Amino acid sequence: MTDLSTVKRVVIGRPRASRELKHQLLPKWMALPVFSSDPLSSVAYATEEMMLVLALAGAAAFTNVMPLAFAVAALLGIVVISYRQTVRAYPQGGGAYRVSRENLGELPGLTAASALLIDYSLTVSVSIAAGVAAIISAAPVLGPYRLQLALLFVAFVTVANLRGAREAGTFFALPTYAFVVTMFAMIITGLVRCAGGCPAAPVTGVVEAEAGLTVFLVLRAFASGSTALTGVEAISDGVQAFRYPQSRNAATTLAAMGAIAITMFLGISFLATHIENVVAFDGMPRTVNAQIAMAVFGPGVWFIMVQVVTAGILVLAANTAYADFPRLSSILAGDKYLPRQLVARGDRLAFSNGIVMLAVIASLLLIAFEAQLTRLIQLYVVGVFTSFTLSQLGMVRHWLHVRESGWQRSALVNGAGGITTGVVLVVVAVTKFTNGAWIVLTAVPLVVLLMKRIRRHYDEVHLELLEDVTEAVTPRPIDMAIVFDRIDESIARALSYARSVNPARLTAYALPPAGVDIEAEWREFVHGIPLEVLRGAGDRRADVMLINTLARRSVEHSDHFTTAVVAETLSASMLEVARQHRLALRIKAGLVGRGLIVTNVTAPELPGPYVVQDPVEHHVVVLVSGVNRSTVRALSYAQGLHATTLRALSVNLQSERSSEILEAWGDWGIGVPLELLDSPFRSLTDTIREYVRDFEPDGRRTVLTCVLPEFVLPKWIHRPLHNQTALQIKATLLLERGVVVTSVPMPLRTGRSGPEETVVQTTPSE
Repeated sequence: MTDLSTVKRVVIGRPRASRELKHQLLPKWMALPVFSSDPLSSVAYATEEMMLVLALAGAAAFTNVMPLAFAVAALLGIVVISYRQTVRAYPQGGGAYRVSRENLGELPGLTAASALLIDYSLTVSVSIAAGVAAIISAAPVLGPYRLQLALLFVAFVTVANLRGAREAGTFFALPTYAFVVTMFAMIITGLVRCAGGCPAAPVTGVVEAEAGLTVFLVLRAFASGSTALTGVEAISDGVQAFRYPQSRNAATTLAAMGAIAITMFLGISFLATHIENVVAFDGMPRTVNAQIAMAVFGPGVWFIMVQVVTAGILVLAANTAYADFPRLSSILAGDKYLPRQLVARGDRLAFSNGIVMLAVIASLLLIAFEAQLTRLIQLYVVGVFTSFTLSQLGMVRHWLHVRESGWQRSALVNGAGGITTGVVLVVVAVTKFTNGAWIVLTAVPLVVLLMKRIRRHYDEVHLELLEDVTEAVTPRPIDMAIVFDRIDESIARALSYARSVNPARLTAYALPPAGVDIEAEWREFVHGIPLEVLRGAGDRRADVMLINTLARRSVEHSDHFTTAVVAETLSASMLEVARQHRLALRIKAGLVGRGLIVTNVTAPELPGPYVVQDPVEHHVVVLVSGVNRSTVRALSYAQGLHATTLRALSVNLQSERSSEILEAWGDWGIGVPLELLDSPFRSLTDTIREYVRDFEPDGRRTVLTCVLPEFVLPKWIHRPLHNQTALQIKATLLLERGVVVTSVPMPLRTGRSGPEETVVQTTPSE
């Protein structure tokens, strides 16, 4: 195990088998902190955000806080009730995206999804920034390190979630419940003290009026207070993470979250407006929460406790986004609207790629806005109310369609929710537009456009790969060229391999170092195989000359499989390959990019003399990830290798996908036997490595050829949309003794803008 793998195991933990997934489902007491830390934490700053806006009209405007708080609380209650119906109607999860797409159409569904993805990214950055602000409020000396602290907390929450949802839930449960208990203790103590006259907070500053109290200002304050609703939809997206019965447990947790959040929000709003001297203004030294705690508890242990748990919950509130962003991304990727890498679960059964993506986006937001809460908060809420509105309107259509018992009441509830959140969305968009909401309003359609283009690309690739898939799997003559740079054990084994294949034509190309008389060495080593030496001509590199030469040869013999056999010394690691075999890497990438078949033969570095001898056993395995043109082409090539045994192998990473492959294999009547291999830890490379080792290949008596179907895309920009698994497989097998790796590329037309624009896409056929 490498040092990197050791560090990964220490930080992330041992891999979990797929069968352990059922043990990762969350009970209600654990799901509450995982999915509700964001809405529960919002009460720590929602009241303050309202007061910051009202402060523009002077301290007298704070009398409007309580009416606005009741309006926000009523809105929160409506949304909670509406989403309880959503989780019961859509127990498979997906929330606003699935509801909107199935009932309103693709565009509303993608709009809801993009709004949520943006909102989750903002949730992380806003929550972390708010947590850091609370820490700096208690320890102002940390002010200059605001951004560094924020990025450190992002890394901390990311690692916790990479360890798995259950581990993250266990870790975050205590801080979340500690926050709830402490807030209720502060609220109850404050209310008791207010019974005999509310206490006064230390004076932190004077609020001076800068504008009059207008309807627009009140609406803007309401929009800022609506941040208390962020994260409410999280449970509807993550129903599948709950223990059974999933929808019932999700609905119960949602109700508990709503009751706790509403009570705390109203309690803090009441104390903020009744305790004397509690103010809010730009640049105030203490948060509103800190001022209330100081008045209620004084400068003692409880005040420090309030600050600690507030900072903790604000930082950990980002976990709500970490629970839902990867899950929603996985659903979208499954529908081909996002890169398919987001579908896969990592070592710990978490959606690791989605977690890392969220961390990167949130970190970039924190850097761009210098982790300033007041700047980030202006971008907030627009996305979440967009998804609220579309989800509830979608539910109305759902009830009108199913018309099950009680559908009229359900439609009325969701209709009221949709209209209410729609009105709030307009208010938020208008009042916050110039302060940053325009960024989100612009970003949402751009993300929708991006997702539609991704879906179009996947559809085009799929259709092109299925063209003429019914053609017979028949062998064709092989035109083989040996490529090497010196005479050693690897070229001896490459020639042995080529002789065992018995190609229709066999030649050799040498790219030797300067000063080496490779022609004389070749004549002494082997007879009857013509050799061409490429040393470069003018400003053209030898590898470019080789690629162009073989490409022309492929065109001239289009009825043959033109194959370049690249001989290399076996390396100890991919780092050594990258350092010592750069020329070979360029040649292989260039040849595959031009659609030529590339076979890699490796051998350990041994002293001479070197002997050319046919292997006794030659086994061929074609790796299959789907039945399409690329797979048929690879099977046709494999048929012409004259192997001792020939079989196809598919690794079972997803049961549904494997079932589709088996069904298609039988339907098309492909005459090559197909093996389906389970991968309990979802590691394609580890599973294939263990499989090939069972053949005990030694490179001399027993040789194993792994044939990889690939496709080549014309544009580099499409490369990130595919898994790059062929590259990973080749990197793994190149280090295995006695294993020959053959890439059989299939050039595609999809996205081509010019006849010569070709980029390697190292992805097996899908």
